Amino acid sequence: MAFRIGTTRDLLTASGKPAFNEAAFEELQGNPDIEWEWIPEDVSEITPDIAARYDGLHVNLPRVTAASVARDDCRVKIIARNGVGFDTVDVAACAAKGITVTNTPFAIRRPVAVAALTLIFALSGKLFTKDRIVREGRWNDRVEHMGIGLTGRRLGLIGAGGIGRELIPLARPFFREVQVYDPYIDAGLLTGLGAVKCSFEELVSEADFVVVACPLNNETHHLMNAAAFEQMKPTACFINVARGPIHDEAALCAALTSGQIAAAGLDVTEVEPIAPDSPLLGMTNTIVTPHALCWTDECFEDIARTALRSIVEVSLGRNPAHPVAAGQ
Repeated sequence: MAFRIGTTRDLLTASGKPAFNEAAFEELQGNPDIEWEWIPEDVSEITPDIAARYDGLHVNLPRVTAASVARDDCRVKIIARNGVGFDTVDVAACAAKGITVTNTPFAIRRPVAVAALTLIFALSGKLFTKDRIVREGRWNDRVEHMGIGLTGRRLGLIGAGGIGRELIPLARPFFREVQVYDPYIDAGLLTGLGAVKCSFEELVSEADFVVVACPLNNETHHLMNAAAFEQMKPTACFINVARGPIHDEAALCAALTSGQIAAAGLDVTEVEPIAPDSPLLGMTNTIVTPHALCWTDECFEDIARTALRSIVEVSLGRNPAHPVAAGQ
């Protein structure tokens, strides 16, 4: 019997074309017994009916819950999720059913690191403010919107996994110092990259730009809360390119409104899509992008190739390159 693969439809553009280069489908040629299609249903969560039709699922945003794979007729053997995060997949429930879960960690390291730099540069140069005053015919107001030079400032990085370690050498030439809070990373490794290991309290109180690049888990949920924002400098900027629930959005809004911190750049929000009436959208000191700032043609082709390659490996009875485990 053929090994059936379904790809979630949120990877289709409005015109019905893949969001990634179709050359990525070359990976499926590794097993001639593969059958592939776009999953007909447009869903936010994989249903038991979908899980009963496919041996492999290539998933972007839809969630995979315990209910998704609970039925006895579930035939899924692998769920290959785009990106490094897998908090939308119940990995423990999948493991209990013998389902392998993979991610694409190397494909997104450079793109997300560049996304963080993009937000740093946009906030430090007051890019969107200056764009706005030109469009509003207020050219001469430019002297009122001076940017922030970086050479004398500190970058504070929360998390030094793959993305953080990619970001450090990219950002290091622009800053006086790069501080890192990550209790699981050796200080010597960070020194070799040109960064300094520090405590969470030191980082939030001393950094001029606080960048979140850590996974979302029980330890990091609301790590950036009201107390953390209160410790930040009033001139400091907050950036999150990881997961929205790592920051307490109500506390962040309060800090931005009161002037407790200067600005924020968010590629992620606590609820996605962000609510149209979110206070963040009415603020002039925020940049909000739709959890897609790293999405480029290169990034998406690399992600798709990596995910599809993992599925092919499982279809051939081999171990895929990037399995993830519960609690990882």
